Amino acid sequence: MPSSVSSKEIANATIEEIQAWFDEGRLDAATLVLLCLERIGRFDRSGPTLNSVVEVNPDAYHIAQMLDQERRLRGPRSPLHGIPVLLKDNIATGDKMHTSAGSLAMKDVYAPGDSFVAERLRQAGAVILGKTNLTEWANFMTNHMPNGYSSRGGQVLNPYGPGHIDTGGSSSGSGAAIAAGLAVFAIGTETSGSILSPSTQNSLVGIKPTVGLVSRFGIVPISHSQDTAGPMARTVKDAAIALTALTGFDPRDPATGAGEGRVPLNFAEGLSPHALEGARLGVARAHFTEDLDPWEQSLLNRALKDLADLGAHVVDPADIESWVPEHRDYTVLTYEFKADLNAYLAWLGDRTPVLSLEDVIAYNEANADECLKYGQTQLLASNATSGTLTEPEYLEARARDLRVAAAEGIDAVMAVHRLDALLFVGNLGAGIAAKAGYPSITVPMGYGPDGQPLGLTFTARAFEEQKLIQFGYAYESKTHHRVPPELAKD
Repeated sequence: MPSSVSSKEIANATIEEIQAWFDEGRLDAATLVLLCLERIGRFDRSGPTLNSVVEVNPDAYHIAQMLDQERRLRGPRSPLHGIPVLLKDNIATGDKMHTSAGSLAMKDVYAPGDSFVAERLRQAGAVILGKTNLTEWANFMTNHMPNGYSSRGGQVLNPYGPGHIDTGGSSSGSGAAIAAGLAVFAIGTETSGSILSPSTQNSLVGIKPTVGLVSRFGIVPISHSQDTAGPMARTVKDAAIALTALTGFDPRDPATGAGEGRVPLNFAEGLSPHALEGARLGVARAHFTEDLDPWEQSLLNRALKDLADLGAHVVDPADIESWVPEHRDYTVLTYEFKADLNAYLAWLGDRTPVLSLEDVIAYNEANADECLKYGQTQLLASNATSGTLTEPEYLEARARDLRVAAAEGIDAVMAVHRLDALLFVGNLGAGIAAKAGYPSITVPMGYGPDGQPLGLTFTARAFEEQKLIQFGYAYESKTHHRVPPELAKD
Protein backbone atom coordinates (compact mmCIF):
# COMPACT_ATOMS: atom_id res chain seq x y z
CA MET A 1 0.00 0.00 0.00
CA PRO A 2 1.18 3.60 -0.49
CA SER A 3 2.45 4.95 2.81
CA SER A 4 2.04 8.47 4.16
CA VAL A 5 4.77 7.70 6.71
CA SER A 6 8.31 8.65 5.74
CA SER A 7 11.46 6.59 6.16
CA LYS A 8 12.79 9.10 8.69
CA GLU A 9 9.57 8.84 10.74
CA ILE A 10 9.93 5.05 10.75
CA ALA A 11 13.48 5.38 12.05
CA ASN A 12 12.33 7.00 15.27
CA ALA A 13 8.79 5.68 15.71
CA THR A 14 7.67 3.78 18.79
CA ILE A 15 5.73 0.54 18.71
CA GLU A 16 2.57 2.36 19.84
CA GLU A 17 2.94 4.98 17.09
CA ILE A 18 3.37 2.30 14.45
CA GLN A 19 0.32 0.40 15.70
CA ALA A 20 -1.67 3.65 15.50
CA TRP A 21 -0.55 4.09 11.89
CA PHE A 22 -1.67 0.52 11.16
CA ASP A 23 -5.09 1.26 12.69
CA GLU A 24 -5.42 4.53 10.75
CA GLY A 25 -4.55 2.84 7.45
CA ARG A 26 -1.46 5.01 6.94
CA LEU A 27 0.84 1.98 6.97
CA ASP A 28 0.79 -1.79 6.92
CA ALA A 29 3.36 -4.37 7.98
CA ALA A 30 4.42 -5.25 4.44
CA THR A 31 5.15 -1.61 3.61
CA LEU A 32 6.96 -1.19 6.93
CA VAL A 33 9.21 -4.14 6.09
CA LEU A 34 10.01 -2.61 2.70
CA LEU A 35 10.86 0.71 4.35
CA CYS A 36 13.20 -1.05 6.79
CA LEU A 37 14.85 -3.03 3.99
CA GLU A 38 15.35 0.20 2.03
CA ARG A 39 17.05 1.73 5.07
CA ILE A 40 19.31 -1.32 5.42
CA GLY A 41 20.36 -0.93 1.79
CA ARG A 42 20.89 2.82 2.12
CA PHE A 43 22.64 3.08 5.48
CA ASP A 44 24.03 -0.34 6.21
CA ARG A 45 25.27 -1.66 2.89
CA SER A 46 26.29 1.39 0.83
CA GLY A 47 28.51 4.42 1.27
CA PRO A 48 30.21 4.40 4.70
CA THR A 49 28.45 1.16 5.65
CA LEU A 50 27.46 0.51 9.26
CA ASN A 51 27.76 -3.21 8.55
CA SER A 52 25.25 -4.02 11.29
CA VAL A 53 22.95 -6.45 9.46
CA VAL A 54 24.65 -9.63 8.37
CA GLU A 55 21.66 -11.35 6.76
CA VAL A 56 18.07 -10.50 5.77
CA ASN A 57 15.16 -12.91 6.10
CA PRO A 58 14.05 -13.75 2.52
CA ASP A 59 10.52 -14.43 3.78
CA ALA A 60 10.10 -11.21 5.77
CA TYR A 61 7.91 -9.42 3.22
CA HIS A 62 5.58 -12.38 2.76
CA ILE A 63 5.35 -12.95 6.52
CA ALA A 64 4.33 -9.30 6.85
CA GLN A 65 1.69 -9.71 4.16
CA MET A 66 0.31 -12.74 6.01
CA LEU A 67 0.18 -10.77 9.25
CA ASP A 68 -1.61 -7.89 7.50
CA GLN A 69 -4.28 -10.28 6.27
CA GLU A 70 -4.57 -11.84 9.71
CA ARG A 71 -5.06 -8.37 11.21
CA ARG A 72 -7.86 -7.68 8.76
CA LEU A 73 -9.59 -10.97 9.53
CA ARG A 74 -9.00 -11.44 13.26
CA GLY A 75 -7.19 -8.42 14.64
CA PRO A 76 -3.65 -8.17 16.04
CA ARG A 77 -2.11 -10.89 18.19
CA SER A 78 -0.20 -8.48 20.45
CA PRO A 79 1.42 -5.02 20.38
CA LEU A 80 4.20 -6.60 18.32
CA HIS A 81 1.90 -7.68 15.48
CA GLY A 82 3.63 -6.68 12.23
CA ILE A 83 6.61 -5.06 13.97
CA PRO A 84 10.04 -5.81 12.40
CA VAL A 85 12.74 -7.09 14.76
CA LEU A 86 16.39 -7.98 14.21
CA LEU A 87 18.05 -10.86 16.05
CA LYS A 88 21.69 -11.14 16.99
CA ASP A 89 23.38 -13.78 14.86
CA ASN A 90 23.77 -16.22 17.73
CA ILE A 91 20.00 -16.67 18.18
CA ALA A 92 18.77 -19.66 16.19
CA THR A 93 15.93 -19.40 13.72
CA GLY A 94 14.50 -22.47 12.02
CA ASP A 95 14.03 -20.73 8.68
CA LYS A 96 16.05 -19.70 5.62
CA MET A 97 18.59 -17.70 7.64
CA HIS A 98 21.87 -18.96 9.07
CA THR A 99 22.96 -18.80 12.70
CA SER A 100 26.73 -18.40 12.82
CA ALA A 101 27.79 -16.48 15.98
CA GLY A 102 29.92 -14.50 13.53
CA SER A 103 32.16 -17.47 12.73
CA LEU A 104 33.07 -18.49 9.20
CA ALA A 105 33.06 -22.06 10.45
CA MET A 106 29.29 -21.67 10.99
CA LYS A 107 28.40 -19.36 8.09
CA ASP A 108 26.44 -22.03 6.18
CA VAL A 109 24.67 -23.58 9.18
CA TYR A 110 20.87 -23.66 9.34
CA ALA A 111 19.48 -24.42 12.78
CA PRO A 112 17.09 -27.38 13.11
CA GLY A 113 14.44 -25.16 14.69
CA ASP A 114 13.66 -21.88 16.37
CA SER A 115 15.18 -20.74 19.61
CA PHE A 116 12.65 -20.02 22.35
CA VAL A 117 13.20 -16.31 21.67
CA ALA A 118 12.33 -16.70 17.99
CA GLU A 119 9.30 -18.85 18.85
CA ARG A 120 7.92 -16.24 21.22
CA LEU A 121 8.44 -13.37 18.80
CA ARG A 122 6.67 -15.24 16.01
CA GLN A 123 3.79 -16.11 18.34
CA ALA A 124 3.45 -12.40 19.19
CA GLY A 125 3.24 -11.54 15.50
CA ALA A 126 6.62 -9.85 15.14
CA VAL A 127 8.39 -10.04 11.78
CA ILE A 128 11.92 -11.41 12.11
CA LEU A 129 13.61 -9.15 9.58
CA GLY A 130 17.16 -10.44 9.73
CA LYS A 131 20.27 -11.20 11.76
CA THR A 132 22.73 -8.67 13.15
CA ASN A 133 26.50 -8.79 13.15
CA LEU A 134 28.26 -9.26 16.49
CA THR A 135 31.65 -9.57 18.08
CA GLU A 136 32.59 -13.12 17.01
CA TRP A 137 31.54 -15.87 19.42
CA ALA A 138 29.91 -13.10 21.48
CA ASN A 139 33.37 -11.70 22.29
CA PHE A 140 34.68 -14.94 23.74
CA MET A 141 37.11 -15.79 20.97
CA THR A 142 40.24 -13.83 21.84
CA ASN A 143 41.61 -11.15 24.14
CA HIS A 144 42.01 -8.24 21.74
CA MET A 145 39.18 -8.45 19.20
CA PRO A 146 37.56 -5.04 18.59
CA ASN A 147 33.93 -4.68 19.61
CA GLY A 148 31.71 -5.45 16.63
CA TYR A 149 34.19 -7.48 14.57
CA SER A 150 33.49 -10.96 13.23
CA SER A 151 35.22 -12.97 10.54
CA ARG A 152 31.84 -13.57 8.89
CA GLY A 153 30.45 -10.03 9.02
CA GLY A 154 33.43 -7.70 9.30
CA GLN A 155 33.45 -4.57 11.47
CA VAL A 156 30.27 -2.88 12.74
CA LEU A 157 30.41 0.93 12.90
CA ASN A 158 28.58 3.21 15.30
CA PRO A 159 26.09 5.58 13.58
CA TYR A 160 26.90 8.27 16.16
CA GLY A 161 30.49 8.39 14.96
CA PRO A 162 31.51 5.81 12.35
CA GLY A 163 35.20 5.10 12.81
CA HIS A 164 35.77 6.96 16.07
CA ILE A 165 33.03 5.97 18.54
CA ASP A 166 33.13 2.39 19.80
CA THR A 167 30.08 0.28 18.96
CA GLY A 168 30.18 -1.58 22.26
CA GLY A 169 30.02 -5.35 22.25
CA SER A 170 29.10 -8.01 21.65
CA SER A 171 25.55 -7.18 20.46
CA SER A 172 27.13 -4.45 18.34
CA GLY A 173 25.07 -4.90 15.20
CA SER A 174 21.85 -4.90 17.20
CA GLY A 175 22.83 -1.59 18.78
CA ALA A 176 23.95 0.15 15.59
CA ALA A 177 20.96 -1.09 13.57
CA ILE A 178 18.31 0.14 16.01
CA ALA A 179 20.09 3.47 16.57
CA ALA A 180 20.03 3.97 12.78
CA GLY A 181 16.36 2.98 12.52
CA LEU A 182 16.87 -0.17 10.46
CA ALA A 183 14.18 -1.98 12.49
CA VAL A 184 11.94 -1.11 15.43
CA PHE A 185 13.84 -3.12 18.05
CA ALA A 186 16.42 -5.87 18.30
CA ILE A 187 17.29 -8.78 20.55
CA GLY A 188 20.80 -8.99 21.91
CA THR A 189 22.43 -11.44 24.28
CA GLU A 190 24.56 -10.81 27.33
CA THR A 191 27.02 -12.85 29.32
CA SER A 192 28.78 -9.86 30.88
CA GLY A 193 27.91 -6.51 29.34
CA SER A 194 26.95 -7.50 25.82
CA ILE A 195 23.50 -5.86 25.92
CA LEU A 196 24.35 -3.00 28.27
CA SER A 197 27.56 -2.01 26.46
CA PRO A 198 26.20 -1.58 22.90
CA SER A 199 22.98 -0.06 24.24
CA THR A 200 24.83 2.68 26.11
CA GLN A 201 27.24 3.19 23.19
CA ASN A 202 24.36 3.60 20.71
CA SER A 203 22.06 5.71 22.93
CA LEU A 204 19.49 2.95 23.35
CA VAL A 205 17.50 1.37 26.14
CA GLY A 206 18.81 -2.12 26.86
CA ILE A 207 17.38 -4.63 29.31
CA LYS A 208 19.62 -7.39 30.59
CA PRO A 209 17.14 -9.73 32.32
CA THR A 210 17.58 -12.04 35.28
CA VAL A 211 19.16 -15.30 34.14
CA GLY A 212 16.13 -17.54 33.66
CA LEU A 213 13.58 -14.87 32.80
CA VAL A 214 14.14 -15.58 29.10
CA SER A 215 14.89 -19.12 27.96
CA ARG A 216 18.38 -19.74 26.64
CA PHE A 217 17.28 -22.62 24.42
CA GLY A 218 18.61 -22.30 20.87
CA ILE A 219 21.12 -19.54 21.58
CA VAL A 220 24.82 -20.14 20.87
CA PRO A 221 26.17 -20.13 24.42
CA ILE A 222 29.13 -18.92 26.42
CA SER A 223 28.05 -19.66 29.97
CA HIS A 224 24.88 -21.24 31.33
CA SER A 225 25.55 -19.40 34.59
CA GLN A 226 25.42 -15.94 33.02
CA ASP A 227 23.87 -16.04 29.53
CA THR A 228 20.59 -14.29 28.78
CA ALA A 229 18.84 -12.63 25.84
CA GLY A 230 17.15 -9.26 26.11
CA PRO A 231 15.65 -6.37 24.13
CA MET A 232 17.40 -3.28 22.75
CA ALA A 233 15.10 -0.43 21.75
CA ARG A 234 14.84 3.32 21.40
CA THR A 235 12.46 3.78 24.35
CA VAL A 236 11.85 2.11 27.70
CA LYS A 237 8.28 1.22 26.80
CA ASP A 238 9.30 -0.45 23.54
CA ALA A 239 11.89 -2.51 25.42
CA ALA A 240 9.26 -3.44 28.03
CA ILE A 241 6.79 -4.53 25.33
CA ALA A 242 9.48 -6.68 23.73
CA LEU A 243 10.53 -8.21 27.06
CA THR A 244 6.91 -9.18 27.77
CA ALA A 245 6.88 -11.25 24.59
CA LEU A 246 10.14 -13.01 25.44
CA THR A 247 9.25 -14.32 28.89
CA GLY A 248 7.68 -17.63 29.80
CA PHE A 249 8.44 -21.09 31.11
CA ASP A 250 10.38 -23.37 28.80
CA PRO A 251 10.86 -27.02 29.85
CA ARG A 252 14.03 -27.10 27.74
CA ASP A 253 15.63 -24.54 30.05
CA PRO A 254 15.13 -25.34 33.75
CA ALA A 255 16.32 -21.87 34.78
CA THR A 256 13.00 -20.46 33.55
CA GLY A 257 11.21 -22.30 36.37
CA ALA A 258 12.75 -19.99 38.99
CA GLY A 259 10.57 -17.11 37.83
CA GLU A 260 7.25 -18.89 38.31
CA GLY A 261 4.90 -16.59 40.19
CA ARG A 262 7.45 -13.76 40.21
CA VAL A 263 7.05 -12.34 36.70
CA PRO A 264 4.32 -9.86 35.69
CA LEU A 265 2.20 -10.64 32.65
CA ASN A 266 2.96 -7.26 31.08
CA PHE A 267 6.13 -5.27 31.79
CA ALA A 268 4.75 -2.26 29.90
CA GLU A 269 1.62 -1.91 32.00
CA GLY A 270 1.21 0.95 34.46
CA LEU A 271 4.37 2.84 33.59
CA SER A 272 4.37 6.19 35.36
CA PRO A 273 6.59 9.30 35.25
CA HIS A 274 6.18 9.41 39.05
CA ALA A 275 7.65 5.95 39.72
CA LEU A 276 10.83 7.33 41.29
CA GLU A 277 9.02 9.20 44.07
CA GLY A 278 10.26 7.71 47.34
CA ALA A 279 12.66 5.27 45.65
CA ARG A 280 16.02 4.67 47.34
CA LEU A 281 18.87 4.48 44.84
CA GLY A 282 22.50 3.74 45.70
CA VAL A 283 25.55 4.93 43.77
CA ALA A 284 28.20 2.22 43.68
CA ARG A 285 31.43 4.23 43.56
CA ALA A 286 34.37 2.19 44.89
CA HIS A 287 35.88 0.19 42.00
CA PHE A 288 33.27 1.63 39.59
CA THR A 289 33.68 5.41 39.20
CA GLU A 290 37.37 6.14 39.89
CA ASP A 291 38.32 6.11 36.20
CA LEU A 292 35.45 8.18 34.82
CA ASP A 293 36.38 10.95 32.41
CA PRO A 294 35.34 14.44 33.55
CA TRP A 295 32.48 14.54 31.04
CA GLU A 296 31.22 11.16 32.26
CA GLN A 297 31.31 12.37 35.86
CA SER A 298 29.47 15.52 34.82
CA LEU A 299 26.69 13.50 33.17
CA LEU A 300 26.43 11.29 36.26
CA ASN A 301 26.15 14.35 38.51
CA ARG A 302 23.38 15.75 36.32
CA ALA A 303 21.57 12.39 36.37
CA LEU A 304 21.74 12.21 40.18
CA LYS A 305 20.20 15.68 40.39
CA ASP A 306 17.45 14.68 37.97
CA LEU A 307 16.69 11.58 40.04
CA ALA A 308 16.49 13.66 43.21
CA ASP A 309 14.19 16.12 41.44
CA LEU A 310 11.98 13.17 40.56
CA GLY A 311 11.60 12.35 44.24
CA ALA A 312 14.25 9.66 44.64
CA HIS A 313 16.50 9.47 47.70
CA VAL A 314 20.04 8.98 46.40
CA VAL A 315 22.47 7.20 48.73
CA ASP A 316 25.94 8.25 47.61
CA PRO A 317 28.11 6.31 48.05
CA ALA A 318 26.61 2.85 48.46
CA ASP A 319 29.78 0.84 47.99
CA ILE A 320 29.86 -2.91 47.39
CA GLU A 321 32.57 -4.07 49.79
CA SER A 322 32.85 -7.60 48.41
CA TRP A 323 33.57 -6.51 44.85
CA VAL A 324 37.31 -6.10 44.37
CA PRO A 325 39.31 -6.12 41.11
CA GLU A 326 40.59 -9.68 41.50
CA HIS A 327 37.02 -10.94 41.28
CA ARG A 328 36.61 -9.60 37.75
CA ASP A 329 37.85 -12.81 36.15
CA TYR A 330 36.39 -15.11 33.51
CA THR A 331 37.17 -18.45 35.14
CA VAL A 332 33.57 -19.67 35.09
CA LEU A 333 33.14 -18.64 31.46
CA THR A 334 36.36 -20.39 30.40
CA TYR A 335 35.17 -23.70 31.83
CA GLU A 336 31.50 -23.47 30.83
CA PHE A 337 32.05 -22.38 27.23
CA LYS A 338 33.45 -25.72 26.10
CA ALA A 339 30.72 -27.78 27.75
CA ASP A 340 27.90 -25.49 26.65
CA LEU A 341 29.10 -24.97 23.07
CA ASN A 342 29.64 -28.68 22.52
CA ALA A 343 26.07 -29.32 23.69
CA TYR A 344 24.72 -26.66 21.31
CA LEU A 345 26.68 -28.12 18.39
CA ALA A 346 25.29 -31.56 19.22
CA TRP A 347 21.76 -30.07 18.90
CA LEU A 348 22.66 -28.98 15.35
CA GLY A 349 23.62 -32.55 14.45
CA ASP A 350 24.77 -33.11 10.89
CA ARG A 351 23.79 -29.57 9.90
CA THR A 352 27.17 -28.24 11.02
CA PRO A 353 30.68 -29.06 9.73
CA VAL A 354 32.08 -28.42 13.23
CA LEU A 355 30.92 -30.78 15.98
CA SER A 356 32.98 -29.47 18.87
CA LEU A 357 35.03 -26.53 20.11
CA GLU A 358 38.10 -28.48 19.03
CA ASP A 359 36.70 -28.59 15.48
CA VAL A 360 36.09 -24.82 15.52
CA ILE A 361 39.71 -24.22 16.54
CA ALA A 362 40.97 -26.55 13.81
CA TYR A 363 38.79 -24.83 11.17
CA ASN A 364 40.15 -21.44 12.21
CA GLU A 365 43.73 -22.68 12.04
CA ALA A 366 43.14 -24.15 8.58
CA ASN A 367 41.71 -20.80 7.41
CA ALA A 368 43.91 -18.52 9.46
CA ASP A 369 44.05 -15.60 6.99
CA GLU A 370 40.28 -15.17 7.17
CA CYS A 371 39.54 -16.44 10.67
CA LEU A 372 42.44 -15.50 12.91
CA LYS A 373 42.97 -11.79 12.34
CA TYR A 374 42.97 -11.33 16.13
CA GLY A 375 43.78 -14.88 17.24
CA GLN A 376 41.70 -17.33 19.31
CA THR A 377 43.28 -17.27 22.75
CA GLN A 378 40.03 -17.71 24.65
CA LEU A 379 38.89 -20.60 22.48
CA LEU A 380 42.20 -22.33 23.17
CA ALA A 381 42.00 -21.69 26.91
CA SER A 382 38.49 -23.12 27.11
CA ASN A 383 39.41 -26.15 25.01
CA ALA A 384 42.21 -26.94 27.47
CA THR A 385 39.57 -27.70 30.13
CA SER A 386 37.99 -31.13 30.51
CA GLY A 387 34.51 -30.06 29.42
CA THR A 388 33.06 -31.98 32.37
CA LEU A 389 32.88 -29.02 34.83
CA THR A 390 34.53 -31.11 37.54
CA GLU A 391 37.70 -29.09 38.06
CA PRO A 392 38.05 -27.67 41.59
CA GLU A 393 39.09 -24.29 40.16
CA TYR A 394 35.77 -24.04 38.31
CA LEU A 395 33.62 -25.23 41.20
CA GLU A 396 35.29 -22.83 43.61
CA ALA A 397 35.01 -19.92 41.16
CA ARG A 398 31.31 -20.51 40.59
CA ALA A 399 30.57 -20.55 44.32
CA ARG A 400 32.74 -17.47 44.86
CA ASP A 401 31.02 -15.55 42.06
CA LEU A 402 27.60 -16.10 43.61
CA ARG A 403 28.87 -15.16 47.04
CA VAL A 404 30.75 -11.96 46.23
CA ALA A 405 28.37 -10.72 43.52
CA ALA A 406 25.01 -11.70 45.01
CA ALA A 407 24.86 -12.63 48.72
CA GLU A 408 27.77 -10.47 49.93
CA GLY A 409 27.52 -8.03 47.04
CA ILE A 410 24.31 -6.65 45.55
CA ASP A 411 22.03 -8.30 48.13
CA ALA A 412 24.11 -7.03 51.05
CA VAL A 413 24.48 -3.40 49.97
CA MET A 414 20.81 -3.15 49.05
CA ALA A 415 19.79 -4.55 52.43
CA VAL A 416 22.13 -2.31 54.46
CA HIS A 417 20.96 0.87 52.72
CA ARG A 418 17.36 -0.32 52.12
CA LEU A 419 17.81 0.28 48.39
CA ASP A 420 15.39 -0.28 45.55
CA ALA A 421 18.17 -0.23 42.94
CA LEU A 422 21.85 0.48 42.39
CA LEU A 423 23.17 3.02 39.88
CA PHE A 424 26.11 2.58 37.51
CA VAL A 425 27.58 4.55 34.62
CA GLY A 426 27.14 2.77 31.30
CA ASN A 427 28.11 -0.88 31.55
CA LEU A 428 30.60 -0.46 34.41
CA GLY A 429 28.38 -2.54 36.71
CA ALA A 430 27.70 -5.24 34.14
CA GLY A 431 30.24 -7.69 35.55
CA ILE A 432 28.83 -7.91 39.05
CA ALA A 433 25.22 -8.15 37.85
CA ALA A 434 26.27 -10.84 35.37
CA LYS A 435 27.97 -13.01 37.99
CA ALA A 436 24.95 -12.63 40.27
CA GLY A 437 22.55 -13.38 37.40
CA TYR A 438 20.67 -10.15 38.25
CA PRO A 439 18.82 -7.72 35.96
CA SER A 440 19.80 -4.26 34.74
CA ILE A 441 18.35 -1.59 32.48
CA THR A 442 20.35 1.17 30.83
CA VAL A 443 18.74 4.43 29.65
CA PRO A 444 20.40 7.27 27.67
CA MET A 445 21.75 10.02 29.95
CA GLY A 446 23.61 12.24 27.48
CA TYR A 447 26.60 12.65 25.20
CA GLY A 448 30.28 13.41 25.48
CA PRO A 449 32.31 16.16 23.79
CA ASP A 450 32.72 14.15 20.57
CA GLY A 451 29.12 12.93 20.54
CA GLN A 452 29.77 9.72 22.47
CA PRO A 453 26.51 8.38 23.94
CA LEU A 454 26.41 7.32 27.58
CA GLY A 455 23.72 5.54 29.57
CA LEU A 456 22.61 5.45 33.19
CA THR A 457 22.17 1.88 34.41
CA PHE A 458 19.80 0.67 37.14
CA THR A 459 20.46 -2.76 38.70
CA ALA A 460 18.41 -4.74 41.23
CA ARG A 461 17.87 -8.25 42.55
CA ALA A 462 16.58 -11.31 40.72
CA PHE A 463 13.26 -10.88 38.90
CA GLU A 464 12.94 -7.19 39.81
CA GLU A 465 12.76 -6.13 36.16
CA GLN A 466 9.39 -4.45 36.64
CA LYS A 467 10.82 -2.06 39.23
CA LEU A 468 13.82 -1.25 37.02
CA ILE A 469 11.60 -0.61 34.01
CA GLN A 470 9.43 1.72 36.09
CA PHE A 471 12.49 3.67 37.26
CA GLY A 472 13.95 3.84 33.75
CA TYR A 473 10.65 5.05 32.33
CA ALA A 474 10.34 7.83 34.92
CA TYR A 475 13.92 8.97 34.31
CA GLU A 476 13.43 8.89 30.53
CA SER A 477 10.14 10.80 30.81
CA LYS A 478 11.86 13.69 32.59
CA THR A 479 15.12 13.86 30.66
CA HIS A 480 14.43 12.77 27.05
CA HIS A 481 18.17 12.57 26.46
CA ARG A 482 18.13 10.38 23.37
CA VAL A 483 18.90 12.25 20.15
CA PRO A 484 18.90 10.22 16.89
CA PRO A 485 22.24 10.00 15.06
CA GLU A 486 22.71 12.30 12.09
CA LEU A 487 22.82 10.08 9.02
CA ALA A 488 24.03 11.82 5.88
CA LYS A 489 21.43 10.34 3.55
CA ASP A 490 18.40 10.51 5.86
